[in-house]
Amino acid sequence: MTQRPNILFMIADDHRHSAIGAFGNPTVQTPVLDQLAADGVSFSHTHILGGWNGAVCVTSRAALMTGVNPLAATAAKDGPLAQTIPSHLALMPETFRQNGYRTFFSGKWHNDKAAFARCWAQGDTLFFGGMSDHDKVPLRPFDPSGIYPEDAVHIGKGFSTEMFSDSAIRFLHHYDDDAPFFAYVAFTSPHDPRTPPPPYDHMYRADAIPLTPNFLPEHPFDNGELHVRDEMLAGFPRQPAEVQQHLADYYGMISHMDFQIGRILTALAESGHADNTIVVYVADHGIAIGQHGLFGKQNVYDHSIRVPLILRGPGLPTGQRMDALNYSFDLFPTLCELTDIARPDTVESQSLLPLVHGEPGRPSLFACYRDMQCTVTTGDWKLIRNARVPNRQGELVGTDRWQLFNLQDDPWETNDLIDNPAHQTQKANLETQLASWREQLRH
Repeated sequence: MTQRPNILFMIADDHRHSAIGAFGNPTVQTPVLDQLAADGVSFSHTHILGGWNGAVCVTSRAALMTGVNPLAATAAKDGPLAQTIPSHLALMPETFRQNGYRTFFSGKWHNDKAAFARCWAQGDTLFFGGMSDHDKVPLRPFDPSGIYPEDAVHIGKGFSTEMFSDSAIRFLHHYDDDAPFFAYVAFTSPHDPRTPPPPYDHMYRADAIPLTPNFLPEHPFDNGELHVRDEMLAGFPRQPAEVQQHLADYYGMISHMDFQIGRILTALAESGHADNTIVVYVADHGIAIGQHGLFGKQNVYDHSIRVPLILRGPGLPTGQRMDALNYSFDLFPTLCELTDIARPDTVESQSLLPLVHGEPGRPSLFACYRDMQCTVTTGDWKLIRNARVPNRQGELVGTDRWQLFNLQDDPWETNDLIDNPAHQTQKANLETQLASWREQLRH
């Protein structure tokens, strides 16, 4: 058979689905990602399953690596999937490595070192952690032993996005192996601290950035996490000018990352491997930054649980947009199918290729944040269940409250229809689906 296609997998941190030009945002400038979408297939309704603590990316990335529903009680045999990925679960890069791929990693790894060692045969500019200043990243060299002692950490010289991109570019320029490669670049951008380097720090005028229709000075009720770290990045109540400055910096980070992605794709083309490489762009989760009076991702509104997803390469159409419901952790079986690799038995997610070929997707999707917020959506309608639960100190927080949104007419989730008599049948149907999803997660 001919050589299997290479894979270039790029993942961002905190990049919400609406912050790309090709996805309908007229303000943010993302020409590289826009072209990638034009040359491939983009997915407008990619969701994450949520998170089990404030570091939502831990859960999201574990799901991405394993293709396992991270909230199911069976995921780790003894509870929800967390930072340490159990050894009985097959990992995506590990699976490709076992099937003859040369695996390479650069950037952020927010799961355990043992799982990392199973995945990667090569790496450069490694960051083990959740966040850091972008110009003071604690980096590690690749350690073939998989031990990664603490005394090997050094502070990187440069901006995170540029350092991670440089490593990927070096790998592509020097790759001359006969085996296909699986190169994974995990950016820390556009996660805070949102400090884009020049000239991107002045690329956007804060006072010229429009606020989203769902901007609120305060969230209308206690959702249980109004004082988590992310929510403390701006004052209360939210001031329009402060939110606009955060957005200017956020967009600056994204535009800078977009440029660096362009450098990587140029290196891919120069390497001669572009025609036989599947390119993936996705994010670990979204973020609010002023929407609904919130700033973080510790919620189940669309701005936080929907992410951009773009695929380009052999076996994929060009210029196609898919609106069917899907999860980011569907990427594991998708890439297996595109490369003719048997998907491991532990993988629970579904390939995206049937959607590309016109088949219907899931009728609904579930997501939750801890045990205090959960949601089910059909794409047109969305139901949210908020609960009053004990916090880490044992104090009751949150509000017992339901919310119902018609996403077809109200994509910004501003008009709560939960008490509207005309929509009680819709509410009851979604309650049934939510209960079904929660029952599935108990098994």
